[in-house]
Amino acid sequence: MANDEVILLDFWPSMFGMRLRIALAEKEVKYEYKEEDLRNKSPLLLQMNPIHKKIPVLIHNGKPVCESNIAVEYIDEVWKDKAPLLPSDPYERAQARFWADYIDKKLYHSSRKTWSTKEEDPEAAKKDFIEILKALEGVLGDRPYFGGDNFGFVDIALIGFYGWFYAYETYGGFSTET
Repeated sequence: MANDEVILLDFWPSMFGMRLRIALAEKEVKYEYKEEDLRNKSPLLLQMNPIHKKIPVLIHNGKPVCESNIAVEYIDEVWKDKAPLLPSDPYERAQARFWADYIDKKLYHSSRKTWSTKEEDPEAAKKDFIEILKALEGVLGDRPYFGGDNFGFVDIALIGFYGWFYAYETYGGFSTET
């Protein structure tokens, strides 16, 4: 796929855009990066993601792929020759999708509450966040990656949160390590 045109519309600190940047790097796919100003969205972003009007958007040969986990799956399917991200076994692949979805639905909302909670109970937000991390730690077990010995889909779904842990801990008054 040497003649592919690949463009990534993103905003550098986005944990969701980071997923695509990592997946593309794992697959060694060359792409054009276009930084988006989220307060003044480009016409290209509005054209390529007219429903949500959000980043990241992967544009492959003029066609947009929106939503980060969907785009990571797309990258894995299109560039199959290097570093598979999803397991080949259908059950294991379904499990990887489940845990990536869990990260987006549970961890994302819970993590935001650790630093943005004003009216709600900050102790409840902290407890919920820690319980979600414990569930993920239980799935990981003693393996180096969620895919066992191979870095993959669930690792990519989670890795963007890592850079925010210090903020969660600071504003939430807890330690994820403990």
